[in-house]
Amino acid sequence: MAKKKKNKQGLDGQVIASNRKARHDFRILETYECGIALVGTEIKSLREGKASLVDAFATIDDGEVWLRGLHIPEYSRGSWTNHPPKRNRKLLLHRREIDSLMGKVRDGNKTLIPLQLYFKDGRLKVELGLAQGKQDYDKRQDIKRRTEEREVVRELGRRVKGMPG
Repeated sequence: MAKKKKNKQGLDGQVIASNRKARHDFRILETYECGIALVGTEIKSLREGKASLVDAFATIDDGEVWLRGLHIPEYSRGSWTNHPPKRNRKLLLHRREIDSLMGKVRDGNKTLIPLQLYFKDGRLKVELGLAQGKQDYDKRQDIKRRTEEREVVRELGRRVKGMPG
């Protein structure tokens, strides 16, 4: 089993915030790992493990990708230099990735949703998903499929143990 690297800030690869509802409401087609431009006390607040991706989404404006709606609360030990909690933050991607995303978002009814915030090699990363919205019947089909898979696994477990089904 691989050990997690320990850096001077704590465990590396630690997930700070996760958007669990995104995978329920959207079909994730592709994922991208990108950096995020932060100011002031935002990184200190994130190292305390505080952030919310609930209403967050990304847009492409003038060839730049912006993360909107990400809530990073003010740093508890900060002063008047604290950052505004819900400001727009620039995402750092390569030009060819931005151009590819621009084409995919413009072509169909697709959107960019942040899935996770985490630290990697001491830097904050955002897992950005290219997503397509699900209809209600798609969500019901997914729930039905998961229930059926769970029942199959449960039945196999009973057979292995020799219990009557």
